[in-house]
Amino acid sequence: MGDTSLLSHGQPPAYLTFASLTALGLPNATTTRHCPGVASFDEPIPGSPFRGDAIRMLTAAGLDLARVSYAKQVHGAEAAQAPAGGGFAGTVDILVTVEPRAPLAIFTADCLAIILYDPEVPALGAAHVGWRGTVRGAVRAAVAALGPLGARPERLHAAIAPSIGPCCYEVDEPVTRELARAYPDRWKAWATPGRPGRVMLDLWSANEALLRGAGVDPARVENPRLCTACHPELLYSYRRGSRGRLVTLAALP
Repeated sequence: MGDTSLLSHGQPPAYLTFASLTALGLPNATTTRHCPGVASFDEPIPGSPFRGDAIRMLTAAGLDLARVSYAKQVHGAEAAQAPAGGGFAGTVDILVTVEPRAPLAIFTADCLAIILYDPEVPALGAAHVGWRGTVRGAVRAAVAALGPLGARPERLHAAIAPSIGPCCYEVDEPVTRELARAYPDRWKAWATPGRPGRVMLDLWSANEALLRGAGVDPARVENPRLCTACHPELLYSYRRGSRGRLVTLAALP
């Protein structure tokens, strides 16, 4: 896995945890391909996305999946407050909560899952962000959705789960056109030349910059920069043809 701030659990690792969030006492996990019992992309949501093996393994991470909230993710920037008792939260890409011991779940296979945590309220948010979510301002929407719960941007701790890196994420003109429309003065800093008519897009740097723009202290952003496409032995990657899902979860203590 290389030099990373992720902690691995199991051999081979069934899930990974963020060092910074763990140090703050926040239960969290990102599953790997070695965690059975997580629904694949061929299985519809809102059907329950977790089965026995995953429930058992993630309980060890301090996550009560009997109270987990999840959504049908559509690459947007809409937010919802998670149901107090867990369950299906609707068709959104951002979940927020102040409920203790009620995990939020974000499913990915290349996109970013971003956790936001204000320990003073405490309040928790989780966002699913791909290139469309980046264009639509999902990060800013996630920070804003935590505001009514009492969170403040400067108090937030953020963590970006394993996702596709600029080493592997090649996009073409329809994507760059949308990026240029949304961020005309900034998007080129997040792209490097690829094959003719294509660029390698750095969603990590883009969303780190957007977190900073939303008021989050860069020193409080953990990004291990672990690329899903580079690690097929550990992680699912849609770009590599995987139909499996990774899930990133966090719960207030």
